[in-house]
Amino acid sequence: MAAVQSMLAESLPAPTPTIALNGSTDPTAMQIDEASSSPAMVSESNIGNAPTRGDSRIAVIVFGPGQENIVSIFAEVLGTQCRIRNAFEKVSAEDSGFVVGVAAGEATGDIAARNQDLVVAINTHCVNLGMPPNVHLSTNCDYEFLYTDSPYLRRDLARFISFTLGQINYHEALMAKPRTYFISTTFPDVRAALPNIDILTVGADAVEIRVDLLREPLSDGSYSEIPSLSYVGEQLMLLRQRTELPIIFTTRCIKENGRFPMDKPELYYEYLYRAIQWGVEYIDVELWLPEEIRKKLYEQRGNSRIMSAFHDFSGSFRWPSAYAQEVFERSLPYADIIKMIAIINEHNENFELEYFRSKMRAEHPNAPPFSAVNMGEVGQFSRTLNPVFTPITHPLLPLIAAPGQLSAAEINAALSLLGQLPRKRIYGITSTSSRSATPQAPFYEKCINELGLPHQFAVVERHPNNPRSIEAWCNQKHFGGAYLNPGLPHHTLTKTSSFFAGLNGGNGPILTEAARVTGVVDTIVVQSGSPSRSSSPGSMPSSPRHRQNDSVDFSSQSGLGLATSLVFDNAGWKGILSTLTRDLAPSAYFGRSAVVMASSSDDAAPVFFAMRALKISKIYTVGFRTPTTLARNAPPIEPFISLESLQRARSVGDDSAPFVIVSALGSEKSHLVGMLLRAFGSVGPKGTTNTKKVFLDLADGAGRRSSDPGLVAEKNGFAAYGADDVAAFTTVESLRLLVGQNVPYSFPFTTTSDKALDPFSTTEKSLKLKSYPYAVNVIQDRSIYKNRLDTRHAPQFKGGNDAQETARISRVEKQGTIPGKPAANVPGAKRQLSLRLLRKALVVVANTEILGDVELNAACALATGDAKMRPTSLGDYSERRQQ
Repeated sequence: MAAVQSMLAESLPAPTPTIALNGSTDPTAMQIDEASSSPAMVSESNIGNAPTRGDSRIAVIVFGPGQENIVSIFAEVLGTQCRIRNAFEKVSAEDSGFVVGVAAGEATGDIAARNQDLVVAINTHCVNLGMPPNVHLSTNCDYEFLYTDSPYLRRDLARFISFTLGQINYHEALMAKPRTYFISTTFPDVRAALPNIDILTVGADAVEIRVDLLREPLSDGSYSEIPSLSYVGEQLMLLRQRTELPIIFTTRCIKENGRFPMDKPELYYEYLYRAIQWGVEYIDVELWLPEEIRKKLYEQRGNSRIMSAFHDFSGSFRWPSAYAQEVFERSLPYADIIKMIAIINEHNENFELEYFRSKMRAEHPNAPPFSAVNMGEVGQFSRTLNPVFTPITHPLLPLIAAPGQLSAAEINAALSLLGQLPRKRIYGITSTSSRSATPQAPFYEKCINELGLPHQFAVVERHPNNPRSIEAWCNQKHFGGAYLNPGLPHHTLTKTSSFFAGLNGGNGPILTEAARVTGVVDTIVVQSGSPSRSSSPGSMPSSPRHRQNDSVDFSSQSGLGLATSLVFDNAGWKGILSTLTRDLAPSAYFGRSAVVMASSSDDAAPVFFAMRALKISKIYTVGFRTPTTLARNAPPIEPFISLESLQRARSVGDDSAPFVIVSALGSEKSHLVGMLLRAFGSVGPKGTTNTKKVFLDLADGAGRRSSDPGLVAEKNGFAAYGADDVAAFTTVESLRLLVGQNVPYSFPFTTTSDKALDPFSTTEKSLKLKSYPYAVNVIQDRSIYKNRLDTRHAPQFKGGNDAQETARISRVEKQGTIPGKPAANVPGAKRQLSLRLLRKALVVVANTEILGDVELNAACALATGDAKMRPTSLGDYSERRQQ
């Protein structure tokens, strides 16, 4: 388990005036930019994993009776306007730039005959209506979006439309990682997994939905032999609403340890093609299927990726055989990933697999990524060596998807025992200016614990006027990386420290493009192996859990290894990018203008890099001078130096200009931010655009004494995001860089803020539902280990043991109360809970810092194990339980 420490800077002389990053001794001073020419944009290919323009066809939305509003929501997410046509044949090139809606009744007649080169047809269906989608429309559309009327709608739609239209690409980013994992939801109903989905997916890069294991209940109390497409679609929708991870859609046959029959290959095509239409990222296609089906799916896959799957449970499969090579080569033509899995009998067959892997790589250098593991206990060793989409399990799953599966923590432990993952020390390097900001340390602690990493994590505070003090923590043999809050200019570190300047034979540390362009480093990554300034830094592998008595004497070790290099990176821009694209597709920003307010160019640099990735056409600056090096790699820049500048920002031919305003000014200048927000509030004619403007406040609001710019923004027609949103995304990105494993964004979101689920909606329903998921996440996060006392991974938790819990239960049985809570708060709940569920609820309430009725309601719902149980009060819990 991670050892987390907090160390402040040692006693220092009387402080000298603080020198801001822009060189001013006044921390509130603002530098005014001068007019600059518009620099040329750097090639978009230089930004790794940046959004692309994707499908440029006209999006035609087919909507059901009474669901016209979904068309305008599509337009809002895409950042454009909408119009209605009465048939597909009425859609023409004149509708380019619009989202077009066609009613389902009118679309039925000519959807099959539409001009597919001109339009992309998206059928929409609201599951709340209680009826399945129109089969004809579902079959003939390009894509189908299933949704519920919830505050998550825009977020779900933004993800769906960004992927299906090709604006984002998960696959390339995942395949660039040194190791990837996926976890399978082996529940007959995915709703059983949703309360713990954040914990289940820690360490996973994708989540698999086993369609063949789903059990659809029928009206007579039995279950359907094969779940219907409508039921599968709803299950997929529910899973997508609760995880941002890519999904793997699997229909495993009986022969390969599944439940789908093998006598109807066309059934597989029907389900797998529908998954493509639903925008599923990965489609598992079994190799035994007829070639014409596999070829057709591959050609129709759109932006989905095909995983060609082969499983052998006979025990007679041999990796050195000609048959194994035949299987690999038969998979090649119709696969984006090749997966081969077999049961073995002897340990040396694991080494035969590794030889086969290297042989295929040599004979087929252009082959797709290859995922191969052996099943059973004997084959577990192969799971520690497989680099691509290793299947993992979790103690909270009801059953494992295949024999011999390991959890992410167990794989890490095995790698550590093999000496492949050395134990490291990771630092959170802060300064006095970041003490009140959203703390990152708790996120690192809980993620390291859940992944079973042995890293020692310490929060240290650097000298405010001496960046060189960082050198002491980085120049250690077991240094494992650090995040810097706030970030520092990389040239400052290399100029003030001979250690940093002397890295890589005097060439200095490796700079990622983000660090080079922004000039600011907020993450220091350790890279082992031969240093190369031209190579992109790979993600650092993480190390697993050690026993408590396993320790490394860090104090006696110093100096980086000879083959070790440091990589300076900037994760802040990705946090900004992820925040801005959480509820909007990237194309909503393409070609729009932005205003950036900051006291220094260093504060604005990550914003510029994110604006460049979003293809912002022009940036207006306030409060700082843009250096030539930063302007050269940013969109065209114009400073606000007069009222004429403000007027030009409004008159660019876009009634919503400027579309996005980002403030990196301190909270003491919030009144200035408010003035600008009012000036650029909704000024266009009502109804000319469907999309709200966007405001992002990067200032920490903890010490704010004046008005909140976020509230001012919302009153003036903006969708507002805050520093907590960016901090959560940035923390996840920096953690991925430092430990090389994935954690869901919802992990840091559980303890940052319970802001609106949808900043674009202010309806009463949306506001009422804001805090519920947040409360559930907080509770399950704090109680996860307490809920796993009977598992091998559960540590002894502080605050109670079995005997103490038994005493609590006994007291409840006698008094009808929960310790620390009035008896009036739990009427009827005790009588309806079994002893096991009551014990779970008691642990949640008695051993966590739960405050307020919302959290108590969520705890009660969590204790039922049913995601549908959302009582509005503990008093009606009994009634809900009986229903």
